[in-house]
Amino acid sequence: MLTLDGVGKTYRTGAFGGRELTAVRDVSFTVASGEVVSLIGESGSGKTALGRMILRLVDVTQGSITYDGVDISRLRGRGLKEYRRRVQGVFQDPFSCFNPIFKADRVLSIIRDEFFPGLRAEQWRQRMDGALAGVRLDPAAVLDKYPHQLSGGQLQRMLIARAVLLDIGLLVADEIISMLDASTRIDVLNLLGELKAQGLSVLFITHDLSLGHYISDRTVILRRGEVVEQGATGEVFANPQNPYTRTLLASVPQLHERWAAQ
Repeated sequence: MLTLDGVGKTYRTGAFGGRELTAVRDVSFTVASGEVVSLIGESGSGKTALGRMILRLVDVTQGSITYDGVDISRLRGRGLKEYRRRVQGVFQDPFSCFNPIFKADRVLSIIRDEFFPGLRAEQWRQRMDGALAGVRLDPAAVLDKYPHQLSGGQLQRMLIARAVLLDIGLLVADEIISMLDASTRIDVLNLLGELKAQGLSVLFITHDLSLGHYISDRTVILRRGEVVEQGATGEVFANPQNPYTRTLLASVPQLHERWAAQ
């Protein structure tokens, strides 16, 4: 489904763009249909840059990204619009993703205006209610609310519902639970698991190894913009080959031990 082949990203920096900063270098991996792949790395490792390139929010500098065999860098106009109907992103801060003066129903209606202009109001309402119910939200409880009247967990699930409305094939989930409390985190993770069971592919971008281990089929470890290890999640966590991966795993707190005993 999604293939990254030798992908790199270089930014121009300095007062007149006279210097270059390489954020991502020679990254290659795939996300298959119905698969969850965790992209794990510390802050500044290039995770978000990769997500933004996949979503066509920034251009690739080197290499290629293909979706169902199509090079996404070549997409323009209707082709790019169709790609964004199939590939959507959900980001770390749900509060910044909503216009504060729009109620939730207005936010979702933008999807209708852009992608389903011929759908009758009753059909759209059924589709919208189904998407909200699919992310365990009560339409009557959220559709008439402004963003500030909803919790972070509700807003994050609203964003996922907005993506589901488009019948997407791939969700790029960039640190989507790092701002949520523990009980809401597991709820959103389980929701992603349910969507995966329905055939959705997920690129789960995180710095938290335990969350990546919980949800993913395969894991990609990123350091300073480069892939240092990748493979089946069980194998990567049970028998890491790269010293950096071993260091990461050794730094994870052990909940069955008290701090003083470690």
